[in-house]
Amino acid sequence: MYSRIAGTGSYLPEKVLTNRDLERLVDTSDEWIRSRTGIERRHVAAPGETTTDLAEHAARRALDAAGVRPADVDLICVGTTTPDLVFPNVGTLLQQRLGIQTGCPAFSLEAACTGFIYALGVADKFVRLGESRCALVVGSETLTRIINWKDRGTCVLFADGAGAVVLEPSKEPGILSTRLHSDGRYKDLLLYPDGVSKGFDLVRKGEAAVEMKGNEVFKVAVNTLGQLVTETLNAHRIERDQLDWLIPHQANLRIIEAIARRLELPMERVIVTIGEQGNTSAASVPLALDTGIRDGRVTRGQLLLLEAFGGGFTWGSALIRY
Repeated sequence: MYSRIAGTGSYLPEKVLTNRDLERLVDTSDEWIRSRTGIERRHVAAPGETTTDLAEHAARRALDAAGVRPADVDLICVGTTTPDLVFPNVGTLLQQRLGIQTGCPAFSLEAACTGFIYALGVADKFVRLGESRCALVVGSETLTRIINWKDRGTCVLFADGAGAVVLEPSKEPGILSTRLHSDGRYKDLLLYPDGVSKGFDLVRKGEAAVEMKGNEVFKVAVNTLGQLVTETLNAHRIERDQLDWLIPHQANLRIIEAIARRLELPMERVIVTIGEQGNTSAASVPLALDTGIRDGRVTRGQLLLLEAFGGGFTWGSALIRY
């Protein structure tokens, strides 16, 4: 038994923040941002618009694409770093929004930018074990809520959005494997330095925001993702030229280009959305996947490699026969 992707969906908030807009907020320039990140614009959630709001839009579009009803869903798994509440979790809130009253499991997990890949890995196991026949997997974030708009090293990067997929059982290979990793030794290179058990002390003082040592993160990300790609392909005895598409986490265009070079894969076979969407953390991979499917580049039968890297550090891949 395998799981396969039956449908995808995505959602981006209406408000768009361009590099020109950021020039008025922080000491930066359009040229500086483009040359270092590849980002031109990003979407920002409206006041009162939550992570669950974004997730609901993406989920409904994925369900429509799969041709299933909310009542058919028997598992909800959401990857997010920016939940609406400490509890109930976003998965449960989304379950209520969709009107699902079957008592199916619904939960969130937090693995920073790798959250969707982790959620996909969990849901894939449920389907393979016969415990789910219609799994809804979502990556949804409102990262702009937790950044410092005076820190040009981070505020130019992050954005809001959501992406979703519906998984169903299949006798034919769909998700061939998911490979999940983490290493807490790097915890101080990319983090949000406050939380519940710390009493939200920094939040109360207005001093909490995403912190990142960009150059160090870049080096570790490129090396780690390069090894991950090799590990994934070798495990399946797949040659690089057999890949149809690389669908990476949209963190930084330079990282994406570095991984493509390691794969000896032309950028024409890489789905890149960072220029228009920025870094949407756990939402970026499903957003890119949905973009590629809806514009016709990604078609049934093609071999896809999804990968992501996030704070923790966490990293993971999914090899998929779409």
